[in-house]
Amino acid sequence: MSAPPTGATDTATPGDAAVRAELSRLRDSIDNIDAAVVHMLAERFKCTQRVGRLKADHKLPPADPAREARQIARLRELAESAKLDPGFAEKLLNFIIAEVIRHHEQIADDVVANGGGTP
Repeated sequence: MSAPPTGATDTATPGDAAVRAELSRLRDSIDNIDAAVVHMLAERFKCTQRVGRLKADHKLPPADPAREARQIARLRELAESAKLDPGFAEKLLNFIIAEVIRHHEQIADDVVANGGGTP
């Protein structure tokens, strides 16, 4: 079964006002959670940018495979206890880690390009 086309809306019979109201309430909750996730990711990336700068200033490598492995194991455990698919949680963290490493590499390149000064 395929998903409805983008922009399609759910339709309920005219007597299903309660269904539409519940659907709206649930979607409002989802929208709020999505906003919180975005804000949490923004805060996380602010911290990882500072880590990247510290690593660049001290000529440390952008990636830390041992820490990444510990974080993945930790997140998988958290996911299991939260009844979330650990495989999904791992994929999400791997995506975030890849982006963090990309940022760290860019910061290191900027530090080198600026002769070690603040980019």
